[in-house]
Amino acid sequence: MSPDIWRETMVEQKVTYTLEIKGKFIIENVPARVCLETGERFFFA
Repeated sequence: MSPDIWRETMVEQKVTYTLEIKGKFIIENVPARVCLETGERFFFA
């Protein structure tokens, strides 16, 4: 049995973030780490 190997699949990108406030959409390009395998986004604080 071979041990599982953790491979980094996250890259830093600017992504479009959509937020609805009072019926209006606010769209911004924000920095995030994006998983290349799943597309999941993690935003910086």
